[in-house]
Amino acid sequence: MKSLVLFLCFVSPFIASAQKFESLFNGKDLFGWKINGNEKWYVENGEIVGESGPDKGFGYLTTDKKYKNFILDAHFFLEKEGNSGVFFRSNVEGVIIDGWQVEVQGPNTGGIYESYARGWLCQPAEKVKSMLKPNAWNYLRIYVNGDTVTDWLNGRQMCEVHDKQIEAGDGIIALQIHHDGGVKVRWKDIRIRELK
Repeated sequence: MKSLVLFLCFVSPFIASAQKFESLFNGKDLFGWKINGNEKWYVENGEIVGESGPDKGFGYLTTDKKYKNFILDAHFFLEKEGNSGVFFRSNVEGVIIDGWQVEVQGPNTGGIYESYARGWLCQPAEKVKSMLKPNAWNYLRIYVNGDTVTDWLNGRQMCEVHDKQIEAGDGIIALQIHHDGGVKVRWKDIRIRELK
């Protein structure tokens, strides 16, 4: 019975995802999003591209709308091996972001990080660090509900966190360009299902 309960807990976000998903990206332009900072965000071939610019600074592409509890699906392609990620329940002032992210960066992809505060809340275990596919599209799923954040990379669970500070958080979703340059990431099929 215990193994059945654990199995249902793992697959339930995937079963629920068949209902009421909405696209966060129309495939044509950045409608519904806001560019923060001077780094490059544009649409090419039906994909959002985030790319370091001459400033080699931080940059964020943020949703106009705030999201509290949700399942988020996205596909990403690391065209250059820079540092990126997906922030949730976050707030941005200029290029200073307050909140949490699911990391997109080499073997740390799928880790959960809190900016300008506690740092790593969860890093992927060694046995799952090989889930990132180089030079290919990768599938990321993020489940945020109450105090719980769980994420999967290409169908494999990477991290799960239960945290009271996250539970109290509220804010936007953001795609990141990290400073120091060298970032070029493509995003597509970004969909969300809000949870009650």
